[in-house]
Amino acid sequence: MKKKNKQITYSEIKKRLEIAFEKGSEKKLASFTHFLQNHSNGASQRYKEPASEYLIDQIDKFYIAEEPDFQYLLPIHWDVPFPPPEKPKFTFIDLFAGIGGFRIAFQGTGGKCVFSSEWDSNAQRTYEANFGEFPFGDITQICEDQIPGHEILLAGFPCQPFSIAGVSKKNSLGRKHGFADETQGTLFYDIVRILKARRPKAFLLENVKNLKSHDNGRTFKIISEALKEIGYIIFDQIIDARHYVPQHRERIFIAGFNREYFNNSIVFKFPEPPKGETRVCDILVKNPDPRYTLTDHLWSYLQNYAKKHKEIGNGFGFGLANLNGITRTLSARYYKDGSEILIPQGKTKNPRRLTPEECRALMGYPDNFKIRNTGVSDTQLYRQFGNSVVMPVVAAVAKKMIAFINKNTEAKKQSEESDLVDA
Repeated sequence: MKKKNKQITYSEIKKRLEIAFEKGSEKKLASFTHFLQNHSNGASQRYKEPASEYLIDQIDKFYIAEEPDFQYLLPIHWDVPFPPPEKPKFTFIDLFAGIGGFRIAFQGTGGKCVFSSEWDSNAQRTYEANFGEFPFGDITQICEDQIPGHEILLAGFPCQPFSIAGVSKKNSLGRKHGFADETQGTLFYDIVRILKARRPKAFLLENVKNLKSHDNGRTFKIISEALKEIGYIIFDQIIDARHYVPQHRERIFIAGFNREYFNNSIVFKFPEPPKGETRVCDILVKNPDPRYTLTDHLWSYLQNYAKKHKEIGNGFGFGLANLNGITRTLSARYYKDGSEILIPQGKTKNPRRLTPEECRALMGYPDNFKIRNTGVSDTQLYRQFGNSVVMPVVAAVAKKMIAFINKNTEAKKQSEESDLVDA
């Protein structure tokens, strides 16, 4: 009888190989973890060679001897908070991944991530701790041919102005250009080039609310036309997260569907917000560490700053949260003084900042989302949550999108089959 191989955990592999986040080895580490995640699908071949190089480097570096009971045999047991689904229903990629809000949402609907990219090293650490995958770095340095085929592209990309310099040069040379040309030099351009090369069925993009009005609407017009030009039908909506978490946070979502799979007449509707109220008091921890309470000096400064601006008619100032209501928008600068969201602690005690655990809840991440003992400081955690998507909002959109994709791709297939019969 053939001996059954022992199933190894991801934590055992990390411990045995002494995996560390060392500068210069990020790409090989990303390839290694991506290979482990995708061992049973075709995407693994794109990661196999650099993954093997990383494994050999680690074995040589730490003088690891090969042992019969420890051969990194696949599949492994994913002892991470959010393991990959065993029987995925579709595939997706996670660009500008941050700490994985998109990934949790789409994994929750049965999706399998086959590629992730995030340039910030601290966000990469948090991502790896929760998914067992180290994201690749700067997307501008990754060729679209290196990215596996996928069905849905996900990205929360930065808002940037689009230069007309490249277009003006093409005009002077008498060359034709499209809207996609106007996006060169921006991070949105990388989304366009990947969509053109890989042709996924759909995509979901997220950005700040002001994207629609940025540069007098020109930015959003270029984005919309560039996506339409490469064959996608697009829909957008601004969604306020206050219906999902106790935070006023408006973000624009852009959903796109490939004309190769969908009829031009489709109409996608974003989810209706859930009924009911959310309250700040529901996310607060009991007995928070005193270090989150503002010092007398900082509290005095914030009060004087607010008073000065109020006297000259400006609205700048701190935000003392209504515990039975919602907060202002959590920003990436929250680590500086926490002024936009302060928690009152009675008349005899200075207010305090939110703890990272409370920021996690304010962004809708589950309690098992790991933020401690990952080598990431409170400062970086504040930045990460301030830059993140509100996970339950994305989850609601994901659920609608997957149902819509399944229904309408089948409808188009039946329509085409009917046309063949009629012919």
